[in-house]
Amino acid sequence: MNFNEILSVIGGFGKYQKVLYVWICLPQLFLAFHMFVSIFTGAVPPHLCRPTRPSASAPASSTFNLSLLSSSAGWTQLSCSASLNHSAPLLNHSSIGDGLPAERCPGGWEYSQETFHNTIVTEWDLVCDNAKLNNLGSSIYMSGLLLGAVVYGYLADKYGRRNVILVNLAIQAIFGVGAAFAPSFQIYTALRFVVGTTISGVIMNAFVLGTEWTGPKDRMMAGIITDYAFGCGYIMLAGVAYLIRDWRKLQLAISAPGFLFVFYVWVLPKSARWLMANDRKEEAWELIQKAAEMNGKPLTKDLELCQMYKVDEKTGVKKKHSFIDLVRTPKMRRRSLIVFYLWFANVFVYYGLSLHISDFEMNIYLTQLIFGLVEMPARTITLFTLNRSRKISQLAFLAVGGTACLLTIFIPDDLYAVKTGLAMTGKFGITASLSIIYVYSAEVFPTVIRQNGIGIGSMCARTGGVIAPMLHLMKSISPRAPMFLCGLCPLLGSVLTLLLPETANMPLPDTIEDIEGHDLSEEGRDVKPDVHPQTPLKKEGGAQTD
Repeated sequence: MNFNEILSVIGGFGKYQKVLYVWICLPQLFLAFHMFVSIFTGAVPPHLCRPTRPSASAPASSTFNLSLLSSSAGWTQLSCSASLNHSAPLLNHSSIGDGLPAERCPGGWEYSQETFHNTIVTEWDLVCDNAKLNNLGSSIYMSGLLLGAVVYGYLADKYGRRNVILVNLAIQAIFGVGAAFAPSFQIYTALRFVVGTTISGVIMNAFVLGTEWTGPKDRMMAGIITDYAFGCGYIMLAGVAYLIRDWRKLQLAISAPGFLFVFYVWVLPKSARWLMANDRKEEAWELIQKAAEMNGKPLTKDLELCQMYKVDEKTGVKKKHSFIDLVRTPKMRRRSLIVFYLWFANVFVYYGLSLHISDFEMNIYLTQLIFGLVEMPARTITLFTLNRSRKISQLAFLAVGGTACLLTIFIPDDLYAVKTGLAMTGKFGITASLSIIYVYSAEVFPTVIRQNGIGIGSMCARTGGVIAPMLHLMKSISPRAPMFLCGLCPLLGSVLTLLLPETANMPLPDTIEDIEGHDLSEEGRDVKPDVHPQTPLKKEGGAQTD
């Protein structure tokens, strides 16, 4: 028997697995907090230059009527420049455009506190010439996710899923709290970068741990459960941020509870599959017996582990493979490049929409709540469409997301509700598409290089995450450029999906020859015996499948 057959004996999703998923889902709430808290901590409130020599008609900051900032395009010029004619009223926007000379804000800025009491932008003046630093900080944080996916994936394979999860939860709490007390933007960014690495470490390995204990028939549902938990955190963040308007207190509120996860040292189990693969069979056997008893299916004492876990001899001699095999042959190269692009496009647009909800100029807390709520039906609908067709599901949801985003550029700026509705539809499509690409990728790649394919796909996804925060900078080219890209990328992906095969209810390909349709052995590849247990597959965001 392989481990899947062991699970069929002890129960693939019994009480043991359900309790395990409770422990897996709890951290997901705080992972969502850390992922999207920059929407609020890095928000840019309305602001005007504070003059060094106030005029008689505008003697103090109390005269600033920041509510007028959105009533005229001229006010945006007063956000980053001040009239040198100090005898002119500061709040008379006609002074800009009358040929009067202007200077960069000599006395700093005055910020509205109507929505936010304090953000990193107001504390460190990340506006005007320094506005790019705010977006750069978000990209650096996303780079942490990319590094964490690579480093902690390797460490988890070497030292075990449980150990890496525990270490990452501890680092996340320590550095998250540290970020709340950062004395400068540079230190804050560095601390957030470390937190970003732990996000990947926890998401990826928590999902791995869960799927390695779950039977094949229940893995798709189990994956959706953790997605729901992450979505709940997305929604809850809107309420937490609404109640806590100071960025330091908000950062502390989402980080300090992480210390409570110290009890995971006693309740979080190891992966029996990983223990067996690393020749620690006695430990694995103890865990299997415990799971069997909790599931009400105790095993007989005379059942030898070595008899239960041996690779089917029919697998025969296996070849050594590497990531080069993903692009070495024509059909495999086409599949790989398309899937890699789909990973990139999905994550790029997902975070492009999620991190820039303030661009829709509606109440930021309400918009965050709506964008979180829309994830629930988006993830649920995939349960009904995936079994019918992977290909059509992926294609359709990409088309819906891309079309909705593209339509926003034709909506007048004053119709905020319509633009937000279309963006919400775009988020719906992209969220569903992102859930599908996990399953689809695992079925498109053959078994011998599936791990490599999913790993590189995950890296492409994280690259999209790194670029997404910089999307806002394209508004300097055109105000509609960000949403144009958010629409174009999924539509291109939808067209490319037509070139992928249908995999629903089809046997998984095991070798490259299964895909290419001919024997590749004549190419002189080294053939060596390589009998090993089935290797679980990683997916972006931490998911796995066999």
